[in-house]
Amino acid sequence: MNFDIKNHTVPALDVAELATLGLGQMAYVKPLESDEVARLFPQAPKLQPGMRLFALLSASGEPILLTDNHETAVANAWAHDLTTVSLH
Repeated sequence: MNFDIKNHTVPALDVAELATLGLGQMAYVKPLESDEVARLFPQAPKLQPGMRLFALLSASGEPILLTDNHETAVANAWAHDLTTVSLH
């Protein structure tokens, strides 16, 4: 077989472009423990240790919502026309 392979270089995104990718369009739900809440939500009151919570975060990682229910986080994203994506 004869393959005619051409290497096309696609310009890489710079850091500023990458940081704005998906803003206002995508969000993700991050499971976390109550011990981690203060880092993402500094204004949150002190919570009982060991609680399983879910944070809805913008594409850039900015916190939007904190809840104890995954479905509530997803519903809030949908209510604000945000597509939720998975973290791997």
